[in-house]
Amino acid sequence: MKMNRRSLAWAALALGAFAAPIGVPSADAAPSDEGTIRKNVESYRAALMAADAKAFDKLTAPQMSYSHSDGRVEDKKTFITNATAGKSKILSLDFSDMAVRVTGNAAVARFHWVGESQAVADGKKSNTNLHVLTVWQKQGTQWKLLARSTTKL
Repeated sequence: MKMNRRSLAWAALALGAFAAPIGVPSADAAPSDEGTIRKNVESYRAALMAADAKAFDKLTAPQMSYSHSDGRVEDKKTFITNATAGKSKILSLDFSDMAVRVTGNAAVARFHWVGESQAVADGKKSNTNLHVLTVWQKQGTQWKLLARSTTKL
């Protein structure tokens, strides 16, 4: 049998038509899931401002991978230790232009991070301007931060 793009397209359409009635689960999420992700992102922002280890522990998955714009990658334990070490204080932190997409038990939230922090040791202030990508996973009944990656703007 000779296969070309047209016959492959027809085969894909036929397979899709038969797969739906068999019980392939829908990738659509409940409308409340997007709102929950938005609330979790705000809780994450608040935990950053407060350097709140308990909030970070509650929000993050045990398997979390947290990458910084300078290339450092941390697991959950290292992230929480470093975020709560008290080496710097976040003076301001704004998350804007958030876009959330939920598909099944996974969600992606993207946003613009603009912040100012101050080093405790010398009082030096620094600014951050980042594009952030977070990946959330529904584990049981809770949405957990599974991965985070940033790009400097």
